[in-house]
Amino acid sequence: MNKNYYAILMAGGVGSRFWPVSTTEFPKQFHDMLGSGETLIQKTFSRLAKLIPAENILILTNERYNNLVLGQLPMVKPEQVLLEPAMRNTAPCILYASLKIQKQNPDAVMVVAPSDHWIEDETAFAANLQACFDFCQKENALMTLGIQPTYPNTGFGYIEFDKTDENSIKKVNQFREKPDYETAKSFLEQGNFLWNGGIFIWSAKSIAEAFEKFQSQMNMLFQQGFESYNTESEKQFINDNYASAENISIDYAVMEKAKNVYVLPATFDWNDLGTWGQLHEKLAKDENNNGVINAKVVMENASNNIIRTDANKLIVVDGLHDYIIVDKEGVLLIYPKSKEQEIKRITALANEL
Repeated sequence: MNKNYYAILMAGGVGSRFWPVSTTEFPKQFHDMLGSGETLIQKTFSRLAKLIPAENILILTNERYNNLVLGQLPMVKPEQVLLEPAMRNTAPCILYASLKIQKQNPDAVMVVAPSDHWIEDETAFAANLQACFDFCQKENALMTLGIQPTYPNTGFGYIEFDKTDENSIKKVNQFREKPDYETAKSFLEQGNFLWNGGIFIWSAKSIAEAFEKFQSQMNMLFQQGFESYNTESEKQFINDNYASAENISIDYAVMEKAKNVYVLPATFDWNDLGTWGQLHEKLAKDENNNGVINAKVVMENASNNIIRTDANKLIVVDGLHDYIIVDKEGVLLIYPKSKEQEIKRITALANEL
């Protein structure tokens, strides 16, 4: 296993669209969302550890989730868990982790990966990631793994690559914001657009240069702590300074500004499990397209539903179609799948009760 390979595992999100299972106290990455026997963060860690030494995988998360991370990943040492004292989007935490890695190993190449995505073909994922590592070891490149779009999704950003580039790794023309439906359809018809899955690969040297060029103020802030990284004084520096960083994503901060951006169209299946509907897509289903997790069910005149309970409870459903049915401790959610984007708003209302 290559000692120069590192990973930054992003595990700070709340996943509010999966309420009532995913909560601020216990977000979706720490749940076994598909009934597979492993939580999403456990699946992601083991997938990365097939290529990357386990001790080189850093987990970025909020302070409140430290015990959850260490409980679910017992092979991880406490110093591998980087705790964000404030919510500041993805650019500051990636810069912080990248500088830590650079100080430890200037020859490092790293992948930044969300902890809550679902990838079934892990062999294809490893092959794609290896190709990206090989490229980034040779080239001054900021890379991303682009996801082959299967339908005109309006909830993802898109990556437009150079149509004339015949290499397997393509030069990126530009990142495109989440489109309306007609624009998304035109993207698919053009054939050179990929979904932005938020998986990034680069060398420690390349990402350091990019932050210095495009985010000089943020770079100066975190460079001030360089001597403290990987020492006992690191935590104090981060606690004192982290909240001063700008709240900005890595896409806006670096990727959309840089000219040395490349994409490898992924050959693995991918689902960001962003909503109950996307979760339903990945579940085994009965003859009426109902997906069931951790429940015994009796269903009549029912189709296209997703049903989940954390207790070994019998659920009886009659006359419901295209519904989300979730029984979780003190909450029972019965909600139309067509309105699943509203669950985030409903969660806020419920939290006020």
